[in-house]
Amino acid sequence: MTPLTFFHVLLSLVGIVAGLMALSAWLGSSDLKPRLTSIFLYFTLATVLTGFILPFSSVTPAVVVGIITTVLLVVALVAYHRYRLVGSWRTIFLVTAVASLYLNTFVLVVQSFLKIPPLHALAPTGSEPPFAIVQGVVLVSFVIAGFLVVRRFRPVMA
Repeated sequence: MTPLTFFHVLLSLVGIVAGLMALSAWLGSSDLKPRLTSIFLYFTLATVLTGFILPFSSVTPAVVVGIITTVLLVVALVAYHRYRLVGSWRTIFLVTAVASLYLNTFVLVVQSFLKIPPLHALAPTGSEPPFAIVQGVVLVSFVIAGFLVVRRFRPVMA
């Protein structure tokens, strides 16, 4: 693993952990946890941007996911910093933040099945049932969490 790849993976893991912690906080209260939210947003953005400088030879699904995630994160950052989650910007922020966290987690699952030998043995091509089941559980979990967070979360922005 190159130093850049290691750094990219580290950024991704920090972003995912911070994102899951922020999502949990959003689900449980109206407390925004601004430091945690910022760590999630900026580490996830750094993950995507470092992903674009990793070597690649053509446009792959990973590049497309990176582009979509970048757009989602820019919208989330604008909703968070510029519009302070006022009015419909609350929902826009939550949907784009949860979607970007999902996509980063989706990539984590894909990479795990590619790089971790016991998982790779279960789904060597990525089209086997174990891979589909895990990705399905991740997707359904994020859809449910996204729905609940939009219904429950009421920020108090300073």
